[in-house]
Amino acid sequence: MLKLSKRLQKIADYVTIGNRVADIGSDHAMLPVYLLQANVSPSAIAGELNRGPYEAARKQGADAGLTARLTVRQGDGLSVLLPNEAETVTIAGMGGSLMSDILEAGYAAGKLEGVTELVLQPNVGEELVRKWLLKHNWFLKSESILEEDGKIYEVLHAVRINDAEKRNHELYHSGNKQMTLGVEQWFLIQLQMGPYLLRQPQQVLFRKWQHELNKLERICGQLATSELPESAIKRDQFLAEMNVIKEVLQCLRTDNPSSS
Repeated sequence: MLKLSKRLQKIADYVTIGNRVADIGSDHAMLPVYLLQANVSPSAIAGELNRGPYEAARKQGADAGLTARLTVRQGDGLSVLLPNEAETVTIAGMGGSLMSDILEAGYAAGKLEGVTELVLQPNVGEELVRKWLLKHNWFLKSESILEEDGKIYEVLHAVRINDAEKRNHELYHSGNKQMTLGVEQWFLIQLQMGPYLLRQPQQVLFRKWQHELNKLERICGQLATSELPESAIKRDQFLAEMNVIKEVLQCLRTDNPSSS
């Protein structure tokens, strides 16, 4: 059986057993091949935009003897999927902005008809994906954070349920313990940092956001050398953002000393 990276294995672990899966931007089709080999999914679709990865995905499926259960298609985003062809859609390894655009285009074209589960791994811009899920009433059921080969990844697991709006409201409007943040600011921080990740913080979460603070600090240092008024405004915005992140991290360390 194919052995997956930690990142892809985490995505695979979220896929509901028995669901047909469509992996968008599948690259070498490693994820769908694994899901078929492990009998998690009865069938799979691998979508890839570029010719090289498309051919690599076809070869992967053929080498694994799975051509009867794995369909490899070349196309842009969810255009490779027909309505009601899959219950689970997985998208991984791209920025949150592009991922949100793919989901939006697929939604508008009816490609998500019949899809009940999304497993999403944006490389950056996770808050954009969480915003998209909220906008379209997908319930964020769980999320994970992990580190592999020096890179930190977040995996989001969302489901389509009748009371998604109510449950999302409960999720994003609770848990603001000792922090001085207002309701709206706490909501925005959860979109940015992850509601579940904030409730059960791991050391990797602190490493990620310390790295982000270091980046913001370097940017503020560069902006401080500029005499342009807009640079000063931007620097103040970044400093305010840094203060909020620092407060959140400090509160998390206080509540969970073993995580710091």
